[in-house]
Amino acid sequence: MKNSIFLKEACKYSSNKIRIGEVTLDSFVTTDNLLQNKAGIAIASSLPPQGNYLSKFNHKDILVGNIRPYLKKIWFADKIGGCSADVLVFEVKKGYHPKFIYYTIFRDDFFLHAMKGSKGTKMPRGDKSQMMEFEIPDFDIADQQKIASVLSSLDSKIELNNSINAELEGMAKMLYDYWFVQFDFPDANGKPYKASGGKMVWNEELKREIPEGWGVVKMADWIKADKSGDWGKEEPEGSFTKKVTCIRGADINGLNGLAELKPPVRYIHEKNSSKFLNSHDLIIEISGGSPIQSTGRIAFITDATIKRFENPLICSNFCKPISIKNKKLLYNFVYYWNSLYDAGIFFGYEGKTSGIKNLLFDSFVNSFYTVVPEDKIVDQFYTIMENLQEKKQTTLAENQQLSKLRDWLLPMLMNGQVTVGDSEKNEANYEVEEEMRLAAEPET
Repeated sequence: MKNSIFLKEACKYSSNKIRIGEVTLDSFVTTDNLLQNKAGIAIASSLPPQGNYLSKFNHKDILVGNIRPYLKKIWFADKIGGCSADVLVFEVKKGYHPKFIYYTIFRDDFFLHAMKGSKGTKMPRGDKSQMMEFEIPDFDIADQQKIASVLSSLDSKIELNNSINAELEGMAKMLYDYWFVQFDFPDANGKPYKASGGKMVWNEELKREIPEGWGVVKMADWIKADKSGDWGKEEPEGSFTKKVTCIRGADINGLNGLAELKPPVRYIHEKNSSKFLNSHDLIIEISGGSPIQSTGRIAFITDATIKRFENPLICSNFCKPISIKNKKLLYNFVYYWNSLYDAGIFFGYEGKTSGIKNLLFDSFVNSFYTVVPEDKIVDQFYTIMENLQEKKQTTLAENQQLSKLRDWLLPMLMNGQVTVGDSEKNEANYEVEEEMRLAAEPET
């Protein structure tokens, strides 16, 4: 490695404060909405009581979650805001490039270092002094800027792809709302059904009017199979010899699926192939711990998802894998479920484990009714949603390649094995440029 320094020489913990009244949901960061696996932040669900001060972060500060460092929660601030006490705010000193310092602690090595000095067993916290003893490379400012620029270009493309998928998901939710909540799906003449005077009839289960000819069922009536979860074994043992990839709650990336996460390999009983996940199966997290990363999150399994992993897919006991009876109703089920999740309805369901929210799945799906549209409308909606989902999966697959390239490139840039902008290029530099070129090209 190039000459190194300790992290404390390049940054310090911020001591700035901000009034809670100056902070909004969009600028408040806790360990709940600071996302795992270096995925940035989500919008907070609530603010703490008024009248107190919070730790303040500024533009270009680095935020790191200090509860269970192995969760790898880190974010490069692009705004001013406030955060809770278990979020550490690193303020970069003059003479160092903030984004470069961000990438030096973005590495897995930093989180391993933090865990080595952590205190506590159930909810380990990193030792603030020990974390500052992490060694980082000592480049001059010009090289810091070059390295940060290369890595930022990859992250910028990932962020752009995430924005595209967010827009596609917004379109899907809006269409579901128009068609199956407002009932303005296209009628026989292509006009909005209800707004154009389509006949509506009262339904007692839903306590509202629905289009004439539509049915109403419990959510449970749409479920074909409930595939049980399985933790399996970490190593082959006895008859537990079937190698699988185990999806956990932490691996669920919402309606975007599972593209950028790294579920572990496990071994299950050789006769349990019925637990394998198939295309168009759904995974629902039934055990969680916070409003952001909690019960009820749902993810798709697609052909692209299955191809992404070399082993058959199963899910852990903390998730519920299900199949829908009629594949064409998949997206109707998903977006109705998601509307309930967005409304926070799941959070009232407590399990036996103190402090951890658990979704009582069977009770839930037998408590909520949903409309059953006419077949023609179901077919139209399914076709549109399949096309949107295919576009999302393509973008997610690209993000996976970009993330792999960034994570492969990062340590080589930090230890000087690869340099940026040399007049005399070496073999490693050519290899890097070729990898970047291939990652940037769309798949055919």
